[in-house]
Amino acid sequence: QVQLVASGGGLVQPGGSLTLSCAASGFTLDYYAVAWFRQAPGKEREGVSCISSGDENTYYADSVKGRFSISRDNAKNAVYLQMYGLKTEDTAVYYCATVRPRFTVEVICASESLMDYWGEGTLVTVSS
Repeated sequence: QVQLVASGGGLVQPGGSLTLSCAASGFTLDYYAVAWFRQAPGKEREGVSCISSGDENTYYADSVKGRFSISRDNAKNAVYLQMYGLKTEDTAVYYCATVRPRFTVEVICASESLMDYWGEGTLVTVSS
């Protein structure tokens, strides 16, 4: 059974850090590009960061560039999103999703409709 599980969300103070995990089962995650999307209250879902299959390319939205880092652990069949210097505007439900490697990471992060599989969201709240 194909499954993606996103975890690691929580409450953190501004300036703090969190690491989100996206664990896959039923398929080999390294064969897929992986995207992290987020949806803040009252806003549309947006692409935050994407990584190509094989780790050749990564993409970050301007709003998180320099603060977030995406990476893979193929031994654990997982992808991580390390988030540093969190801001209140980073508060959102974060989703991971995968797509077969047919598109560039820029296109993937801009096109949630392309995703093949989605995980349940994990809530990140940045508040003092």
